[in-house]
Amino acid sequence: MKKQGTISRLLQYVKPYKSWLVISMVCMVIVASMAGAQAYLVKPLLDEIFFNKDGTMLKLIPLVIMGVFLVKGLFSYSYNYLLQKVGQSIIRDLRNLLYSHIQSLPLSFFQKKPTGELISRILSDVNLIQGAVSNVLVGILKDTCQVIFLIGVIFYQDWRMASIAMISLPLVIYPIVNFGRRHRRLSRGSQQTTAQVSNILYETITGNRIVKAFSMEKYEVSRFAKTLDELFAIVMRNTRIGAISSPLMEVLGGVGISLVVWYGGSQVLADKSTPGTFFSFLTALIMIYQPIKGVSAINNSLQQGIAAAERVFDVLDIQSDVAEKKDAIELPLIKDAIEFTNARFQYDEDTEVLKGINLKVKAGEVLAVVGTSGGGKSTLVNLIPRFYDVSSGSLTIDGTDIRDVTFKSLRDQVGVVTQQTILFNDTVRNNIAYGSLDASEEQIKDAARAAHALGFIQNMPKGFDTVIGESGARLSGGERQRISIARAILKNAPILILDEATSSLDTESEHEVQQAIENLVQSRTTIVIAHRLSTIRNADRIVVIQAGEIVEEGTHDTLLPLGGVYKMLHDMQFQNDAMELKDTE
Repeated sequence: MKKQGTISRLLQYVKPYKSWLVISMVCMVIVASMAGAQAYLVKPLLDEIFFNKDGTMLKLIPLVIMGVFLVKGLFSYSYNYLLQKVGQSIIRDLRNLLYSHIQSLPLSFFQKKPTGELISRILSDVNLIQGAVSNVLVGILKDTCQVIFLIGVIFYQDWRMASIAMISLPLVIYPIVNFGRRHRRLSRGSQQTTAQVSNILYETITGNRIVKAFSMEKYEVSRFAKTLDELFAIVMRNTRIGAISSPLMEVLGGVGISLVVWYGGSQVLADKSTPGTFFSFLTALIMIYQPIKGVSAINNSLQQGIAAAERVFDVLDIQSDVAEKKDAIELPLIKDAIEFTNARFQYDEDTEVLKGINLKVKAGEVLAVVGTSGGGKSTLVNLIPRFYDVSSGSLTIDGTDIRDVTFKSLRDQVGVVTQQTILFNDTVRNNIAYGSLDASEEQIKDAARAAHALGFIQNMPKGFDTVIGESGARLSGGERQRISIARAILKNAPILILDEATSSLDTESEHEVQQAIENLVQSRTTIVIAHRLSTIRNADRIVVIQAGEIVEEGTHDTLLPLGGVYKMLHDMQFQNDAMELKDTE
């Protein structure tokens, strides 16, 4: 993305706040004019009061100076406040837009992008953009206006001396441009490394149990420190460039000032100029270099903001391969069947996960899907709520292609309970009512009761108001799963997906959860992915998937005698159960 394109794109987010920005700019022009007035007032201050000893001017000039500082202070406050309001508003809008866009992207995006990096882009990168939008726009105007007013003062005082002073001005521009280019390159590296730091933090804090279990604390501390050292090196290179730019400009400015002192002093000694004119000129000249140095700092901020904007726009430009049609229709409640017709799916050109699936699941049927690991079971069920879209073929509900319906009307009909239970750092009540925010207290309790969760919830310190910690850390595996099932029961979706919902539980917890599942599947079209075949013996139908294809189909009693894949899986499960039983004796 070109620099000009990035800046013009950023300006689109300024448009809603252009009135505030215009007022801020007007305030800044007034502040800049007051800076010129301050420099000019040195002349009457010296000439009229100290040299001509004019009593009237002694009364007048202090009042004028007070007025200038008062006006400058009031308008300086106004532009600073409005500037921050514009900047923070843009940050809020960009974060909302970025978060909303990320939420709209398919599961494949989250499998490729580290969580810590996404957090860094929403928080850190968007924050840096503020400098490129508000501070730069208004700061450049303020400093430019201030330079113009002060140059006007020095040329008004003595155009010959002003011409001498301007000799060194072009020399000051070069480091601004050159250092700014380097600063932008280093800023992008700094932001990328900051994202790495954020990702390590997220992974090791959320995965602290594994870190401790494998005694990897020292390794993770070393890895974190190494990444911080990389960030430190980049920041220090950036700091070195920023630190040298200001002194260099001061040295160049000193050349101009020394020439002015030599020439202006000789003019005063020859009585061709007054001390007031000379010192007013010198004051204005010294004041000019401050906004010029400000332009250098603004340029650094601009380059940093552009680098951050490019990273944010990289995410915003990602187009979802699972999108809702503009003319999408509402999906009626399922009455007939879910049907896969020659459905294929591949993550990329080289990896086809599902190969021509033809499957019909009747309304109210309990279908079990089994197979070896990596065969495509989870991918199959993830197609139903459109977490992914089929690469070819079709998936219909009651004859309607699900790609033609709205996401909400489709997903409102699908309840999901997975092996990896997703709970939030919130109360038990809010976790159960997630997605059903208008549910009554009695409905929440009924869902908990049906999920065999009411007993342990009521035994908690604050009952339904107990905060369960990140990912339900304060609950056991079986308790987390039953909360998840209660959430699905409360949603009351007619289609239910159970993706290995009991595979990670011990026998006692599995028994409790299995009873909850029996309540959950009643009167629902249910697709169960099962690791433990004992949990699906009563399924209406079982399909066996291997290498992306359905290789067997039937019931438990009809599949076993075939001596195929199901029989192999059953025998392996029987051997594992026997070994586990022997180990416990």
